[in-house]
Amino acid sequence: MLRALLKIAAAGALALIVGGGVLYQFFGLRLVQDGGRLPGLRFTESPEAQAERIRLHREAQRAQPAAQEQPARAAQEQRAPNVEPRPQAPNGEAGLPPSPGASADHRSLGGGGQTRLEETRPPAPYWTDFRGPLRDGHYRERPILTTWPAGGLTPLWKQPVGGGYASFAIARGRAFTIEQRGREEVVAAYDVVTGREQWTNAWAAEFRESMGGDGPRATPTWADSVVYALGATGELRALDDASGRVLWRTNVLTDSGATNLDWGMSAAPLVVGGTLVVLPGGPNGRSIVAYDRHSGKRSWSALGDPQAYVSPMLVTLNGVQQILVFSASRLMGIPIRGGDPLWEYPWRSEYGINAAQPLVLGGGHIFLSSSYAGSAAVIEVTGGTTGFKVREVWRNNRMKNRFASSVLHEGIIYGLDESILAAIDAKTGDLKWKGGRYGYGQVLLADGHLIVLTEDGDLALVRATPARHEELARFHVLDGKTWNVPAIADGYLLVRNLAEMAAFDLRVAR
Repeated sequence: MLRALLKIAAAGALALIVGGGVLYQFFGLRLVQDGGRLPGLRFTESPEAQAERIRLHREAQRAQPAAQEQPARAAQEQRAPNVEPRPQAPNGEAGLPPSPGASADHRSLGGGGQTRLEETRPPAPYWTDFRGPLRDGHYRERPILTTWPAGGLTPLWKQPVGGGYASFAIARGRAFTIEQRGREEVVAAYDVVTGREQWTNAWAAEFRESMGGDGPRATPTWADSVVYALGATGELRALDDASGRVLWRTNVLTDSGATNLDWGMSAAPLVVGGTLVVLPGGPNGRSIVAYDRHSGKRSWSALGDPQAYVSPMLVTLNGVQQILVFSASRLMGIPIRGGDPLWEYPWRSEYGINAAQPLVLGGGHIFLSSSYAGSAAVIEVTGGTTGFKVREVWRNNRMKNRFASSVLHEGIIYGLDESILAAIDAKTGDLKWKGGRYGYGQVLLADGHLIVLTEDGDLALVRATPARHEELARFHVLDGKTWNVPAIADGYLLVRNLAEMAAFDLRVAR
């Protein structure tokens, strides 16, 4: 009997796989394994079919004169905020690069030509990094709309996008992301208000893996009119932000003698003064590499740690500026000019998978979490220029971040404990509440509220309070598995997943 059941199961699986191949061949679909909260098999659009759909959409978009989009932009500009924008953190405090003045020029591909919009001059660049200017998922630029309609917000625009898990860097009215289109990785620039594609820069690269999905992972970084983009197979390019022209390029894996990670290069490049820091994970002193931002020449390299999927962060601890690196086996502070760690804290996880960003809590305290380690912890880094010491403040299993990073608000850490939203006390690790199922989605903090993009493509607004789980609104936005981090700049919220992207106006009306 058991043997018969096994034969039936095997036959069913074979039929499904064969059927998947037929669907792929005739309908542009393919069968993949879903690495989400309910692992299984699912059908998805083939990269070739997706690329063709995007090509046709962009052709139609370019055929529409840019002037026809100006009334829509003007209507949106009437919803100007009733307060002045809050300045971002001082450059000296967080080591942020200086923000050059805003530009009013917008270039479009094809027949749209160039449109100069003097009356809609973009604000100074703000959300230019992965998860915001401090990489902490906290939007501080201006208040946002926190009373959403019962039926959900109406998108400014919604359109197809290429595959991959990158978010957006936003500057000068443009949003930059990296996508998989067929057999190419593509860096694309979009007008934030209209969604109109401004330019693309592509190269031959195709990263595929069976569990999580295909395409590039690392979010581009913007600084001083340059977009720095890292593909899943190690291609690193510096691109002019107005045209997409290549300023310099290299492959970080080849250059460092590194083997790619199982789930691809995922760490967003980090600007540190005149250098760009990346984490190829190479041996023999090339785990961390800094390139000159202007020439692309290697400035320094350090250590031999296998890397994970966490982006480096520029932080200041006890008055000492340093690069926070969360590798496959430890959290450490690296001197901004390279060298041995200033301090380290061992952290072992299953398969060396660390994916959630650490949180700097203040007072030398840092929160770190990994679902694959089954725990979270707060450490305290003491000392300074004469030497550092590290001690563990607390460790428990109350906040197990998998793909999503947590945020901090008024002493409370909010994040996804696996797939359920939770709030814990940063000082003690005590659980305040746990509630609401959001899958392996993403969480941002803005104006005392949590913006949650769920794994199933819903957008939710939750009050950031330690008292209870209080979901204020929730509506469907994107179809398909959604693991990408949202981005916010000048009150505009941008979301995307493997197939779609959309924008919402969250600015406070007069």
